[in-house]
Amino acid sequence: MPRPTPANSLPRLGDFTTDRRVLLLVAMAVFVGAGGAGTAWLLLRAIALVTNAVWLHTLSAQTLSTANLKPDAWMVAAPAVGGLVIGLMARFGSEKIRGHGIPEAIEAILIGGSRLQPKVAVLKPLSSAISIGTGGPFGAEGPIIMTGGAVGSLFAQCFHLSAAERKALLVAGAAAGMTAIFGTPIAAVMLAVELLLFELKPRSLIPVIAACVISSSLRPWLIGSGALFPFAGQLDLPWWGPLACVGVGVVAGLQSGLLTTLLYKAEDFFSHLPIHWMWWPAIGGLFVGAGGLIEPRALGVGYDIIGDLLNDNIVVSAAVQILLVKSAIWIVALASGTSGGVLAPLLIFGGCVGWLEGQLLPGPHGAWALIGMAAMMGGTMRSPLTGILFAVELTGDFPLLGSLLIATSASYALTVLLLKRSILTEKIARRGQHVVREYGIDPFELLRVNEVMVTDVDTLPTTMTIGEAVSFFSGNERRHKSYPLIDADLRVSGLVGRADVLRWRAESADGRDTLFDCASDRSLTLGDPDEPVSHLADRMVLADVGRVPIVERATGHLVGLVARKDILRIRATARSVEKQRSAFIGLHRPWRRSPSEKVTALNEARL
Repeated sequence: MPRPTPANSLPRLGDFTTDRRVLLLVAMAVFVGAGGAGTAWLLLRAIALVTNAVWLHTLSAQTLSTANLKPDAWMVAAPAVGGLVIGLMARFGSEKIRGHGIPEAIEAILIGGSRLQPKVAVLKPLSSAISIGTGGPFGAEGPIIMTGGAVGSLFAQCFHLSAAERKALLVAGAAAGMTAIFGTPIAAVMLAVELLLFELKPRSLIPVIAACVISSSLRPWLIGSGALFPFAGQLDLPWWGPLACVGVGVVAGLQSGLLTTLLYKAEDFFSHLPIHWMWWPAIGGLFVGAGGLIEPRALGVGYDIIGDLLNDNIVVSAAVQILLVKSAIWIVALASGTSGGVLAPLLIFGGCVGWLEGQLLPGPHGAWALIGMAAMMGGTMRSPLTGILFAVELTGDFPLLGSLLIATSASYALTVLLLKRSILTEKIARRGQHVVREYGIDPFELLRVNEVMVTDVDTLPTTMTIGEAVSFFSGNERRHKSYPLIDADLRVSGLVGRADVLRWRAESADGRDTLFDCASDRSLTLGDPDEPVSHLADRMVLADVGRVPIVERATGHLVGLVARKDILRIRATARSVEKQRSAFIGLHRPWRRSPSEKVTALNEARL
């Protein structure tokens, strides 16, 4: 009887499932990394061109600060015109260009098979350049993540790759773009791990690293070398210094929760307007322009503000005004659906609050500004390691690593406890998709089949006739849905259920055919007691079977049976173990134990 042999179906077990195709992905990631770096250069040049054309009416690719702009009517009109253009591009081009880009990248990875449209790769950087160049209070990191991801996705779609392999190249392009913009390859890799990959496997991690390395090596030729914001602050903290870092982290976490809540409140406000969403960015642009009249430095990316905070080239009144105005226009503009990133604004918000707190804390004010930046980024994006490494690579200030770790962890813990969703996943959740950002070991991978199978198995002989089987299944006793067939040599010859028997009875004239005669030509899925439960579960799904006989590899004798309910019980047990709390060492007070706990303790003592 032809059937698969369990020994041949056993996987080759190891620490990793990655195969040699990762070398192909690495080779592809080299081109994706170069494409991501080139796209970042084009985006920065486009932002500079639009900025100079809008505000100075000149054709130049030199970086322009909004600090020297004079408030006038054009300052209000320019962001509104830019918003109108973006609204038209989104409606008649691609709605994917709305927002800051990271939720759209996550959505493409999780539910879109890591496939992005070619027009997104063109329209997203163009819309972001228009938004930021006309005064939008955004950064370039969100758009470059989306655009670099589109480059990686489009490149991957030219080849016969799986969805997982396309995901690796999409994320590689996104991380390469971020590396080129900020010069932070390690933070870009961590962002990929904490936010975009949704796994930690060599298959995806190594190509991302390769793309970031290529982008980092090309950055000096395209954008420049060295840290983006050189800073060498150092904190000689007293004994209570770590508590101060925790306090800064807690404040950043509260600030993050407030901004996230206000952002989606504003988004709800726009959704209730009786006009098409195409007009929303223009309305948001008017609000941005009004904020620019109050504080021109709140417009645009604001990298110069970050530098001033770190180097203590700012006064308290200016820091407060920038914080309040930029926060307000950023919330309204982003809620209106315009195009722009969130990372640079988060750095400014956290940096302003950290710098203000530094007025009351020991050490350089700029050091506390940097701690506030990392805490704000790590807490808001729920990516603490990315926030820490990003701050270090941006400034080259490694001595602050310990303080950054404390503050960012405190902010991360607070935002996780306060908010169910982050600023990045709330939008996805509102579209009906649930995103889980916790990684854990699959309990199916840890267990072997012999640990979950039922060993006391009811069987039927192969010599039983169809008539006898009908009588057996028609008995008053409760029967299983199916039974393994055992021949004279104690080998499994098939799996027979009540529905099979009734169908065979209808097809048989006298019911004298044996079960072996009817079942011998059917394919049979068998399990091995030593194979991982995950492997058996996958084969059960592919074969669409609910019960699998488990046989010895050497003899073929039946040793157990695994049903769907046995596999589901594993997950239930794993969840209960996570919630079960026990103390095995310490001061116990037996008089406070429940009766069941006392009985268990007594039995353990006897043993």
